[in-house]
Amino acid sequence: MKTTYTHLLFDLDGTLTDPVEGITRSVQYSLRHFGIEVTDLRSLTPFIGPPLAESFREFYGFDDGRIPEAIRLMREYFSERGWRENRLYDGMPQLLERLCASGLTLAVATSKPAVFARRILDHFDLARYFAFVGGAELDGSRQAKADVIAHVLQGLGGVDPATCLMIGDRRHDVAGAAAVGMDSCGVLWGYGSRAELTGAGATRIAADLGELGRIVTGR
Repeated sequence: MKTTYTHLLFDLDGTLTDPVEGITRSVQYSLRHFGIEVTDLRSLTPFIGPPLAESFREFYGFDDGRIPEAIRLMREYFSERGWRENRLYDGMPQLLERLCASGLTLAVATSKPAVFARRILDHFDLARYFAFVGGAELDGSRQAKADVIAHVLQGLGGVDPATCLMIGDRRHDVAGAAAVGMDSCGVLWGYGSRAELTGAGATRIAADLGELGRIVTGR
């Protein structure tokens, strides 16, 4: 792993904020339309992080005919209520302030539609820390994490991925970074385990915000 980076790309869900209530309730709302009643919201936490189409297909066997409607319904709830059912991780604003003060350029790379990501960042007064916010599109395009990361690199002016670090809590963040030639740091306060992140090939692992700060600043 490099000792210095110029740009840090952050995942949103499970990395900057804890979206567990909003996302699981949104999935519950969507599944109910298809006659699937889920009462234990904890069973829906695997939906946090991966592209939605992948999750509906993997966890509930939805085919290409049902996935668009499932995603539409989930976003219906999320756009009305779910985006507010969210919590900022303790100490996150202070960490972002410190990283910006050290001269690093920060960006967001999320599989969530960018319109929702910006709304959440504004809600928590985090938008001011990020030079660019990149995400998926509502029309279903640019869902793969590697595509989102490539989009963010272009949004930052075509920066060299070798000068960047992707920070996220799921294997998709790690794999997406590797696909574009970027180092990654898996974080353990979100929804991916150490085994998931190391198995995906994360360059480093941060157990908490303090360790992440030391990894990226060297102090």
